[in-house]
Amino acid sequence: GNWCTGTTWWCSEPSTSPARGGDGFLARGDGVSVGWSAHSPWSENSGPQPPCVKESMPSLAVRALSPLFRVTRKRPMATRESAWKRITAAKADPAPPAWFSRRHTVDVRRVGGFDSYTVVPRGGVERVVLYVHGGSYVHEISPWHWRFIAALADAGCLVEVPIYGLAPGYTHREAFPFLEAVHRELPTDGGPAVFMGDSAGGGLALAYAQSLLGEEGSTASPLPRRLVLIAPCVDLTLSHPDIRELDRIDPWLGPVGLRTAAEAWAGGDDLADPRLSPVNGPVEGLPPTDVYIGTHDLLLPDVRRLVERMRKAGVEVDLQQEAGLFHVYPLVPCPEGRAARERIISSLREP
Repeated sequence: GNWCTGTTWWCSEPSTSPARGGDGFLARGDGVSVGWSAHSPWSENSGPQPPCVKESMPSLAVRALSPLFRVTRKRPMATRESAWKRITAAKADPAPPAWFSRRHTVDVRRVGGFDSYTVVPRGGVERVVLYVHGGSYVHEISPWHWRFIAALADAGCLVEVPIYGLAPGYTHREAFPFLEAVHRELPTDGGPAVFMGDSAGGGLALAYAQSLLGEEGSTASPLPRRLVLIAPCVDLTLSHPDIRELDRIDPWLGPVGLRTAAEAWAGGDDLADPRLSPVNGPVEGLPPTDVYIGTHDLLLPDVRRLVERMRKAGVEVDLQQEAGLFHVYPLVPCPEGRAARERIISSLREP
């Protein structure tokens, strides 16, 4: 039968849809990924839809983790009351795990009242990466972050990990001068650093890069050589109309909890301010940018808006969308995450 009828669809590119005859992926509201072909004659005006061709589903690991995340990640932030309880809870220790320190050389120093960790690869330094961790601006760096940072160090990257102050004790107003101070102390022998971040950290890394666009003169901080943004949070207003529907299939993020955390991070400032919502900031002149996001991620519509703006401004953007994948999947121990990590490391070796 025609099991495509009566479901909610999400297109993998904003300019592509079955009616326009483009190739791509779709994610049904019940989490099943399907595809369409540019050679299909069907259009919205040509009568009933023909049976769709089912594409490969997410891995077994992803299908097992999704319900787990819905309980452990989404449910505790489902209401303003429960979210505020999580936001005001004691923060975890950001120090790298013991196994990490045994495997890598790690230095920590105080910069403007905050810690910043420098992870030095065992061999020579091929790239310098400024990594800004995610966590909805309220959660500390996690073991998954450190495992990813370990992979970057194994690939020859010196990784600088600034531990910025979290809401509600701190806001974005303390984060920017801290990042600038850390950035200015990075080694420059191999050229400008790569800015990388996930989720809230991806948005913060992008917003900081945007703040460098207008700087001139000998004292100006250099722009990054590349941006790598993993499911970046780029619009804290969460006002895109598609977010409501995506909330049904995103097992990780919920708009209520994310909005509550965003308000704490904003500290009374307008959530649409580009320092909080870099989708509204300047994009012309940004370096080549890689973006990774799953189609079951609340942040997808705003990420697509960002990518569209950047491309129109002439920025080289490589958008990697994974059908049926959840938030920050490149950090997660699953086959799709492993492939994304390998791709990221490969991109860092490019000139």
